[in-house]
Amino acid sequence: MLQQWKYNKTSVLFIVIGILFYWSFAYTLQRTDFVKMLSLWAALFFVSYKIIQINPGNWKILAVAALLFRVVFIFAIPNLSQDFYRFIWDGRMLLEGFNPYLSLPKVWVAQGNAPIEQAQELYNGMGELNGSHYTNYPPVSQFCYVIAALFASKSILGSAIVFRTLIILADIGTFFIGRKLLKSLKLPENRVFWYTLNPFILIELTGNLHFEAVMVFFLISSLYLLHKGYWYWAAIALGLSVSVKLIPLLFLPLFFQKFTSQNKNIPTAQSVVKSIPNLIGFYLIVILTTLLTFAPFLSQQFLVNFSKTISLWFQNFEFNASIYFIIRWAGYQIVGWNVIETAGKVLPMIVILILLGLTFIKNNKSTSQLIEGMLLGICFYYFLSTTVHPWYIADH
Repeated sequence: MLQQWKYNKTSVLFIVIGILFYWSFAYTLQRTDFVKMLSLWAALFFVSYKIIQINPGNWKILAVAALLFRVVFIFAIPNLSQDFYRFIWDGRMLLEGFNPYLSLPKVWVAQGNAPIEQAQELYNGMGELNGSHYTNYPPVSQFCYVIAALFASKSILGSAIVFRTLIILADIGTFFIGRKLLKSLKLPENRVFWYTLNPFILIELTGNLHFEAVMVFFLISSLYLLHKGYWYWAAIALGLSVSVKLIPLLFLPLFFQKFTSQNKNIPTAQSVVKSIPNLIGFYLIVILTTLLTFAPFLSQQFLVNFSKTISLWFQNFEFNASIYFIIRWAGYQIVGWNVIETAGKVLPMIVILILLGLTFIKNNKSTSQLIEGMLLGICFYYFLSTTVHPWYIADH
């Protein structure tokens, strides 16, 4: 009994320390204070590691710690990202009956007739770069933004609280579905805590209000449903994941072997032909689900604006890239200028070829192998991307 008390006391101590560190990160950190930021990051990773190490089989303590760490952020305004101001803008515009894909915050503010509260403050918060481009956030994300507008149409902090609540609920869903998926794959269930207690996930998603958390929930749900044989529900969940963030579209080719291979057998022409209806059905449901979420916004102008904004990430923006920066340097040496416009067209084609290679060369028959293929695919995508924001890593 005494040993158990010491065991719990140590856990409580680390949880309290974690709460204090997260509070400091959420409410006192200035983004320019690099030393403090780096120190908090290092300390929080150590705290999370120790909590998991001390409680390898006590999922209740680990779950409570994960929830408490998230609740710490509930009243905080994000200090490392400005994106949430655009989320609030889009949600309020949509609630007022305006299609957020068809207008620019910059224009509304310049004209002085924005139909939403705190328009100037939101524009100042999102910054001129964000406010001068059309929104690129898919419809399920927009639905989340509308919920915030519905409950907090005049308060930026209130909107942040609603966003954070939705993200926490998504992480709770990921926790439960993730445990079931790990159990089904005969993997240790406590591995889910390497996600739920990961300081990176906590800070970038719960703290900075990025909706990759919602995308991950739908993606994990899709994988679990597919593993259990409910491919039609899995397709709907995957379509919803795409409608939060477009990234899961990259994974579509990788499902080929999952449908055309039976167990570990090498697919035969007969098995492939037999499985084609289910495979086509899966793809059709994913596409149809995605299109249905986009349907209320569809118009010719929407297609022009949305495609134009997406292309910016490949042919205009440069941030935190890896291989592309080497290509850019080589371009300056050879032709004397930035080759991003050309590279932004070629690199996506290379990614597609890599994904096709992973589809037909790599073994993706089992759910575990499929997940490995997804991990490799997303890694290659980010290696070759011109823009990689830190929270994108949550997709892994």
